[in-house]
Amino acid sequence: MNLKKYTDYSLRVLIFTGLKHGEERARIKEISDVYNISQEHVRKVVHDLVKRGLIESTRGRGGGIRLAKPAHEINVGMLVRDLEQDFALLECFDKGVNHCVISPGCSLKHVINKALGAFFKVLEEYTLEDLIHNEEELKALMGLST
Repeated sequence: MNLKKYTDYSLRVLIFTGLKHGEERARIKEISDVYNISQEHVRKVVHDLVKRGLIESTRGRGGGIRLAKPAHEINVGMLVRDLEQDFALLECFDKGVNHCVISPGCSLKHVINKALGAFFKVLEEYTLEDLIHNEEELKALMGLST
């Protein structure tokens, strides 16, 4: 199972932005440079995160982005669930394309579905605050001054 790059980039933008304090703002170019992601990709992710109410954006001189709510209120599992729309891990999860002859009696789909539920249960135990608890280490890895 792979998460989409979009989900990965969204989490990285939130992590970077979560390392800013007070009125300090992150900038798209700064995020792009640190993660080596195109500015256009970052811009799209930022736009979506603004629409979701997770970050706020200010244009112009001194502008940038910052969290729209405290890091402890941003649940990782809920965000991943919202961003990832396709969890049809097996053909039989999608009745429209299921052609497996053993599907009616197969237990594999139940095992995989249970594992998927456990995956989300673990992710939902974490917030953005948990992902940035090692702030100094993250800043050092990103080459940011502390």
